[in-house]
Amino acid sequence: MLRLRSSRPAAGLPGRRASGPEAVRPGILRRLLPGSRRKPVRRQPKVWTAAAAVALVLAVALAAGALPAAGAAQAAPAAAKEDSQQRKLREMCDRVGVMTGLPWHSVAALERYERTLSRAHPKSRPLPPNALVGVFVGPERWSGPLNPDPEDKSPVSIRAFGGIGRDGSGDGVADRNDDLDRLYSVAHQVRRKGTSPDDFAIGLWEYYQNTRAVQRVLQFAKIYRTFGKLDLSRHVFPLPVGTVYSYRSTWGNSRDWGGTRIHEGTDIFANYGVPVRSTSYGIVEVKGWNPYGGWRIGIRDLDNLYHYYAHLSGYEKSLKPSDVVRPGQIIGWVGSSGYGRPGTQGKFPPHLHYGVYRDRGLVEWAFDPYPMLRKWEKAELKALRVHKE
Repeated sequence: MLRLRSSRPAAGLPGRRASGPEAVRPGILRRLLPGSRRKPVRRQPKVWTAAAAVALVLAVALAAGALPAAGAAQAAPAAAKEDSQQRKLREMCDRVGVMTGLPWHSVAALERYERTLSRAHPKSRPLPPNALVGVFVGPERWSGPLNPDPEDKSPVSIRAFGGIGRDGSGDGVADRNDDLDRLYSVAHQVRRKGTSPDDFAIGLWEYYQNTRAVQRVLQFAKIYRTFGKLDLSRHVFPLPVGTVYSYRSTWGNSRDWGGTRIHEGTDIFANYGVPVRSTSYGIVEVKGWNPYGGWRIGIRDLDNLYHYYAHLSGYEKSLKPSDVVRPGQIIGWVGSSGYGRPGTQGKFPPHLHYGVYRDRGLVEWAFDPYPMLRKWEKAELKALRVHKE
């Protein structure tokens, strides 16, 4: 179930191998064949070959857990592929940055915002198969509104018809299905006003005609600039997994304070003062009092998700809006604030209300965060077990 967030969220207002058949041994086969006679078999002493010895050692090692499990061996190629894609994408951002005069993190932020829109609207923003870049440009905008050929790839005619398609790969073709061409074309369009921060913001506005888009790209750029890398996908559970807490799926439960409504989030019950952590890399967007959520804080991540932490007893004092945070960083403490004027406490047991909202470009929708919480909790517990072993 999805819920629209029209403004800032409020707590409760704003989410073992089935082996194949055994082979028939020759002796058994002879007994099954009509008229067959058994011949005496001279038994040979067992001789251990080097290969057999190695196989036995490997089998024992696997059974004892001394060697990686098959699952880990299978996961390695996937991780290597992901790393390779990250490297290629970073190279593209660096290359487009040189071509346009924009910093790499600005190009990366532009690509990331485009990716979030393409994920939110897969039908209206279809990407080429196996696309590495999340940028989407419609045929008309690419080729020009009056161009009779919507799939035009000639940079000259595209420019003549006012299209934004450009040749970024240097092959003389402006191909809308080419990752580098798409990324360069949009970056080139945005930097037409200049490459300074203010000019970049103006270029974003003229391209998207949406202040929310300008804000998101600038936020993403700051996050990338702070950490200096593209791979910022790590997440953690909002409370330290070594502490005492309890939670279950409470999405959609009814609430009546402040009017009839449903619960848009997950309540994680814990004692007062248990640290609340940022679940992701992100940027602080909102901090302060909300009548429903009490002392709450909102953090925007690179997936364009708004993470909402409510009912806090207090904040990390040094934290302020526009600050960049990392997974596991303490942002506040569990409390029971809310349901009233600023400072109201104790109207319900202490807990953290955790909600998540997805920005779809013009509006934000709440969705159930419980599956993500379970995933992050299991991953952290597994990592702790491996570390102890």
